[in-house]
Amino acid sequence: MLSVLIATKDSEDTIERCLESVKDIADEIIIVDSGSTDRTLEIAKKYTDKIFYKEWINAGIQYNYLLSLASGDWTFSLDSDEELSEELKNSIKHVLNSPNPKDCYAVSRKTYYLGKFLDYVWYPEWRIRLAKKGKLKFEERVHSKAICSGEVGRLRGDLYHYSFKNLKHHFDKNIKFAIFMAEYMHQNNKKFRFSKMIFNPIWYFVKYYFIHKGFLDGIRGFIACSMGSFYVFMKYAFLLEIELKEKYGKNLWRR
Repeated sequence: MLSVLIATKDSEDTIERCLESVKDIADEIIIVDSGSTDRTLEIAKKYTDKIFYKEWINAGIQYNYLLSLASGDWTFSLDSDEELSEELKNSIKHVLNSPNPKDCYAVSRKTYYLGKFLDYVWYPEWRIRLAKKGKLKFEERVHSKAICSGEVGRLRGDLYHYSFKNLKHHFDKNIKFAIFMAEYMHQNNKKFRFSKMIFNPIWYFVKYYFIHKGFLDGIRGFIACSMGSFYVFMKYAFLLEIELKEKYGKNLWRR
């Protein structure tokens, strides 16, 4: 039995595509929403009655809660802006019918960006998503990492990712997650270092544009790598701001 687990929040633009892609392989679909105000829940109710509410703190907490609700022997964790390819669905079916499967499986995520899928930037982006019940947990942090307590395999087929509606949406998400990461680093006693604010964004661009051959994605690859580099820069800038507020008081921008 396969439990498909989805976290949602104002996902009306993507949730139906997501649910359509799993309805044929899921024995149950469980959704945990964190306060949608659009048509997300209206759409979701066409596919499942297992819809729960939990205030959003971070992705790890949300998905660990989803795992606790699952009744299937297997779970597949899915973001509301993702979609399974046909090849990936067939790979999952093959694992579920296998006599000797591994404990967890990673899938390769492929991001849709400015009208096309990126073939090099952020690809293949392996993420553990399919797991035997009790074998998977998530780090409870902003960018949560899935941890498998067993052997990990890889599935054929792509997980399509529609994470950015447009450049403004990408920019806004960069700022949002940079703030979250700065707060996380501060809470974990990570100190601001000028060298990291300078060199880490440069390394990010070099890594994805040159080493991962993002330049082969053309101008879209250049923009995606530049935006990623900007995110890295801003998380250190926000960390500095937090430290300066502690040192000089909250009103940094007033005299």
